[in-house]
Amino acid sequence: MPLPQQFTLLVLGQGGTGLELASWAASHLGERVTSVTVYGGASSAPTERTTALEAAGVAFVYGTEEVAGTFDICVASPGISEFCEFFRSARAASSQIMGEPEFAWLLSPERWCAITGTNGKTTVTSLTDELLRASGLDSVAVGNIGNAPIHEVDRREEGEWFVAELSSYQLATTEAFHPRVAVLLNLSPDHLAWHRSHENYALAKIRMFKNMDDGDIAIVNIEDEGLAPYLDRICDVGRRVLHLGLADDGAADAAFVRDGVLTVRMAGEEHALVRVDELRIVGVHNVLNALAASAAALACGASVAGVCSGLREFKPLPHRLEPVDTVDGVRYVNDSKATNTDAVLTALAAFDGARIVLLLGGSDKGTPLEEFMAEVASRVACVVCFGEARERLRTALMDAPGAADIDIAEAEDLRDAVDVARSLAQRGDTVLLSPACASFDEFSGFEERGEAFRSYVADLAALSEAEA
Repeated sequence: MPLPQQFTLLVLGQGGTGLELASWAASHLGERVTSVTVYGGASSAPTERTTALEAAGVAFVYGTEEVAGTFDICVASPGISEFCEFFRSARAASSQIMGEPEFAWLLSPERWCAITGTNGKTTVTSLTDELLRASGLDSVAVGNIGNAPIHEVDRREEGEWFVAELSSYQLATTEAFHPRVAVLLNLSPDHLAWHRSHENYALAKIRMFKNMDDGDIAIVNIEDEGLAPYLDRICDVGRRVLHLGLADDGAADAAFVRDGVLTVRMAGEEHALVRVDELRIVGVHNVLNALAASAAALACGASVAGVCSGLREFKPLPHRLEPVDTVDGVRYVNDSKATNTDAVLTALAAFDGARIVLLLGGSDKGTPLEEFMAEVASRVACVVCFGEARERLRTALMDAPGAADIDIAEAEDLRDAVDVARSLAQRGDTVLLSPACASFDEFSGFEERGEAFRSYVADLAALSEAEA
């Protein structure tokens, strides 16, 4: 259903997304928007920014999750689950309810490339954006990467691509959203508290393809075990699907590695790109990420020369297997973005053969640990469990097969964990922060945690230099 020419707007939540929506609406009051009301939630209160928006004509309701009145459109912030009472109350008061990306798409529906998956989506979004730019095309990265699409809608250039990183939260309620290119990288259990089940989480992800047909292109990692149960629904009749994987399965549309070279085939025409060893991003998972981004960029109209140039130049993103420093012969790597167990196993695979001191911990997401810890115990030399989740992590690891062959330590917080890791590490080792947990016991997000890790490693380097 399209947006009405004029509408009353309800915004659910006053975090970053909610305030971006309120700011956009304030600038359109009297045009498309006849009124805008923000419900901040049960614990909400006025802030400097909400006060400024109120002065611009935005109504705020604080301290409640019971929505009163009626509205044409409700846009819910991604942190608000569709299963909670706050969302249900808003749905009952609104003719339409949706997430912010779908709202932005309805305002500006042309040239969207959507990217999702449990892991790797930020890297693929950033890389796809860079490959388009390297080809001379206008592009901007939006969505869960930190730049709300609504922030870019009014300034969007003619012909510009929106390369959108989308979370399961943002996709769960979509109805009309129709990207022309879409990428699904992988699927493993995550965000179960929000979605209430893995099935709901998976269905939210594949909802991205709901309106795509053979005039579009869906890029899907057919080798991912987590996606296997859903491939029949994704590869629907009338939908064009490009098969992503390390091996060539012969499909007319595919992205794969042949003789060490990244290769993309579209409608039977092959494009040999760059060698795997030319990539600056390391690990098998990043080979798949590079293939996904290359296929997406080519589908958006990028040139082969631009894609090759961009692939060679692209560097690791902050907090994603980011080399920090080498201190006393020990390499320190920041993978703070690894907030689930699959991401940690992916990181460990990237350092196959290295002696690893792994830092695990933070705020507990309640993820099952038995199989995960068996893998960890088989791949690392030492583990330091820290933060709120440290006791559950340590107990699960001690019960894992092979745990007797590794050192297991415990630390109160991240700084303590870095100090403990230094005492355990030997010259030639890699200390890897890949925590498998959220960061909210100690930090505002994985970014702040990663920055703190960098700072602590810098302190170690300074101490080492002073002791030399």
